[in-house]
Amino acid sequence: MKKHPNIGSNFDAFLAEEGELEESTAIAIKRVIAWQLSQAMKETGTTKSELARRMKTSRTVVDRVLDGADASLTLDTMTRAATALGRRIKFDLVVT
Repeated sequence: MKKHPNIGSNFDAFLAEEGELEESTAIAIKRVIAWQLSQAMKETGTTKSELARRMKTSRTVVDRVLDGADASLTLDTMTRAATALGRRIKFDLVVT
């Protein structure tokens, strides 16, 4: 009986073996940031149009910032959104 190679491993190891760990991690981080920005908008009563004005951009860009599935946004754009809401983005590097 052949032993399954993923039994006993963790989900990150499985994603790494499938070559999808980096993309999955980027999407997960983007979803968290989008959710946090959305929560900050609710807390401050900021509309999408107001956020776009503060960021000096279009509402379409704000929609992309708040779209958790769009992992292609730049760090600059996400940082401008956070700053416009009186927040900052904090990243940490961790040993894997």
